[in-house]
Amino acid sequence: MGRWAPDARGRLQRAAMELYGERGFESTTVAEIAERAGLTERTFFRYFADKREVLFWGAEALQEFLVAQVDAAPPERGPIETITAALGSAADAIFEEMRDQSRQRQDVIDANRELQERELIKLASLAASLAEALRRRGVGDIASSLAAEAGIAAFKVAFDHWVHGDGRRTFAAGIRDSMAELGRLAGAPNPAARR
Repeated sequence: MGRWAPDARGRLQRAAMELYGERGFESTTVAEIAERAGLTERTFFRYFADKREVLFWGAEALQEFLVAQVDAAPPERGPIETITAALGSAADAIFEEMRDQSRQRQDVIDANRELQERELIKLASLAASLAEALRRRGVGDIASSLAAEAGIAAFKVAFDHWVHGDGRRTFAAGIRDSMAELGRLAGAPNPAARR
C-alpha cells in the first residue's frame, strides 16, 4: 500500500473493532490494528493517542454539537426542553445511522472496566459542558446542573435501550420518552418530605 491511504481513520477504526470483537480489547495491540488496516503503527498514532481512543475519538465533536444546539435554542425554551431537543438532534444527526457500530462499540466497553470508567468520564464532561451552555443562557447554576445531569442520565438509559433493542424505536424517541418518564418521577410525591 502507498504512503497515503484514503480513509485511514475509518480503516483503523474498523480494524480495531473487528479485533476487539475477535480477541477482546485487552488482547489487541496497536500493531495488530495497524496491520489489519493495511497501515503502519506510525499512521495509527497520527489519528489516535492509544487503542482506547479508537472508541472515544468522537466525544469532542459530540460535545461541540450538543453545546451548539443549546446555544442556538430559542430563548423562550426552558432548560429541560433545551437539553432534550439538543440530545434528540444529536441522536438523529450523529447516531441513528450507526446503530450496529454503536452496539459493537458498547459491547467492547461493557466488557472492560477501564473503558466503562472512561465512558463515565466522557458523559460527565458532556454534562458539565451542557450545564455551562445553559448558564450562558441565563439559567441558574443549580437548575443548569440538574437539567444537564438529568439529560445525560436520560441519554445513557435511552442509548442502552436503543443499542440493545429490536430496532423499531429511534434513539431520539427513546431520549424523549426517558426525559418524560423522569418528569413523571420528579412529579411523584417525595417520601422524605412526609417524615
